[in-house]
Amino acid sequence: MSSLDTFAAKKLASLDAKHLRRTLVDTAREDGIWMLREGRRLLSFSCNDYLNLTQHPKVQEAAIAAIREHGVGAGASRLVTGNHPLYAQLETRLARLKDTEAACVFGSGYLANLGIISALMGRNDLLLVDELSHSCILAGAALSGGKTLMFHHNDVAHAEQLLHENRELYRHAMIATDGVFSMDGDLAPLHELAALCKKYDAWLLSDDAHGIGVVGGGRGSSFAHPPKADVDLQMGTLSKAIGGYGGYLCASQTVIDLIKTRARTLVYSTGLPPGTVAAAIAALDVIEYDPNYAIKPLRKAKAFTARLGLPEAQSTIVPIVISGTEKTLSAARMLEDEGFLVAAIRPPTVPLGTSRLRLTFTAAHPDAEIERLASIIGERILNKKI
Repeated sequence: MSSLDTFAAKKLASLDAKHLRRTLVDTAREDGIWMLREGRRLLSFSCNDYLNLTQHPKVQEAAIAAIREHGVGAGASRLVTGNHPLYAQLETRLARLKDTEAACVFGSGYLANLGIISALMGRNDLLLVDELSHSCILAGAALSGGKTLMFHHNDVAHAEQLLHENRELYRHAMIATDGVFSMDGDLAPLHELAALCKKYDAWLLSDDAHGIGVVGGGRGSSFAHPPKADVDLQMGTLSKAIGGYGGYLCASQTVIDLIKTRARTLVYSTGLPPGTVAAAIAALDVIEYDPNYAIKPLRKAKAFTARLGLPEAQSTIVPIVISGTEKTLSAARMLEDEGFLVAAIRPPTVPLGTSRLRLTFTAAHPDAEIERLASIIGERILNKKI
């Protein structure tokens, strides 16, 4: 074995010993909720396709039509020749949904945060990041070269303490947080963080990957508690409730103009395929024109938490924290035997000692199956008589 192979083998052995090794499993999707995995048909409570728009006829038809007209790929980066006309439509629609002047679409949500944060922040700047924020926010902060400080989860007082102690030492400051936290499903206190930013002349970035389409009437976490929170940088993805792929930033026209010329992950990446952009536009049509449909996933998540006597769901994500990695994996296997696909989430995705089952609810989940899942989890995992 080469030294590289030896290094890799030792790393894998260490992960195996801690039950932390990941493997890819072929999973075919029949529709928005039913999956075929290793010869078994499973009802998935692990997918982020909250509105089942990956299978929506209008969304699929829009993608097919765009491929026929524009081809399969973009052909180049957006600043060269890859900025096909559909982009302008999508960015206008996103800005309208988020109540901003303009928007910019990226190749993915991860690329968006890498590009946004590193374009706006530099070595003489201060970044305050919620400790449970998505890893792409941390990666963007590291790429910027700025000073990064973590504040306790959703702890506005701690964030203010850090600003009070450090703000005058730096040129610019930014607070970055998830709008809906991907592993806990709770919402960030955006109104309070926005007020803090105003007080200390800082900029607020909220990652709304898990909020758009399903929280705040489909408009996202900034709209969850009216009036709209004053978030300078509303970032998110097109790959979850929107049903396709890509990322975006909604902000002022001036900020978007700067991002389009300075964000390296936009400048040096090939544009999204035309079919993907067209699908996102069609998905936004569904969300805007059928708001009753957009509230279904959250309603189903709340029914589940009520059935188990858990804190009321704030989003479509409900964690069942089990703690031990081995026990969590065993619980996921038990649920699979019962016909459910529920992801076992382990460190480093979540902190040590907080391994969990992460359940996600979609508009198409049958109420009877949600009831059955709640009964099994209550009796065999939480040891509750319900």
